[in-house]
Amino acid sequence: MDWSFLIRNKESLVVTTDSRKVTPGCVFVALKGEHFDGNQFVEQAKRDGAAYIISGEKALAELQDLARAWRRELGLPILGITGTNGKTTTKELCAAVLSTKYKLYYTQGNLNNQLGVPLTLLSITRAHEMAIVEMGASHPGDIKELVEIAEPNFGLITNVGRAHLEGFGSFEGVQRTKAELYDFLREHGGFCFRNTDNPYLAKMAGDLKTVPYTTGTMPEGTHLVGGYNAENVSAALCVGEYFGVSREAALAAVRAYVPSNNRSQLMQTEKNTVVVDAYNANPTSMQAAINAFNGNCYILGAMRELGEYSHLEHQNIVNMLLERKAEKVLLVGGEYNETTAPYPVFENVEALCEYLQKEPLKGYTVLLKGSRSNQLEKVIPLL
Repeated sequence: MDWSFLIRNKESLVVTTDSRKVTPGCVFVALKGEHFDGNQFVEQAKRDGAAYIISGEKALAELQDLARAWRRELGLPILGITGTNGKTTTKELCAAVLSTKYKLYYTQGNLNNQLGVPLTLLSITRAHEMAIVEMGASHPGDIKELVEIAEPNFGLITNVGRAHLEGFGSFEGVQRTKAELYDFLREHGGFCFRNTDNPYLAKMAGDLKTVPYTTGTMPEGTHLVGGYNAENVSAALCVGEYFGVSREAALAAVRAYVPSNNRSQLMQTEKNTVVVDAYNANPTSMQAAINAFNGNCYILGAMRELGEYSHLEHQNIVNMLLERKAEKVLLVGGEYNETTAPYPVFENVEALCEYLQKEPLKGYTVLLKGSRSNQLEKVIPLL
């Protein structure tokens, strides 16, 4: 569809999929899901002043098409970021660094899927000079779909690991899907920022033009917890250097960045020191967090979407804890019942909360880590 009538001479677009947020002159997209149908609110959106309405069975595809058209209209450079672990933290760090020099827009929160990416693109305005678009995937072809909407000029894959194996089928499936970002850049004359310490990324990149960085070490004075964040920081410093941000300004931005959303957060409560990294978890990130942790109490939630690999990967985590002779371990999720764990296993976070109310922890340094679906953040008030 030719969207020029909608984007011509516009400084910005206001697009919403929520009928309650319709404002005069906006674009309302009536999406239909399992538990909602935006088409029921089309007439209300018209009365509230929506200038254009996208509805019907192809509403999502039309939204994506509009986002691509707007991205082309703006023509600004876009850095696409994906990876198994660390993509959101790397995005935030790159944004902190680049914002010291450029008017930057970047993915807010976790809007990194087939709906989130077009909404991100449509939030960019003519006043912005650059953008960072985070891209997530759980099935083959997901990244290909997203890069064909966002059309990034630059790319960064943080790493590849064993996540969403139920959807990808195998670790090789993860690699092939993430490499779809590299494939797009190669075909369109772009290039990537790449950790040259990672052999998987080297194989995936092939002859793609690369700006290299290494894992490096964590600089002093940051608010980030865990040595595994070193490569995220190194990536942001590399991106900053390429785009002309001085090393001093980039380091200052990294040191000023404070993680949120239960990612690598250090909390000091009245009773314990708590490392909260409970937004997401997969075998690779779980093992990295355990290896980097120097405390004496582990509260670990189950890892989801692992399919036939679930038992093996949960047993591997238990084996790691046994090797480390962990002083205190509390496990959440029925997946651990199938392992040889000699530790208490709680079916859900509510059961753990009941236990902690009766057996409170005090004087511990606690790692709180697990897939988002465990809702481990509910435990924080009890720690």
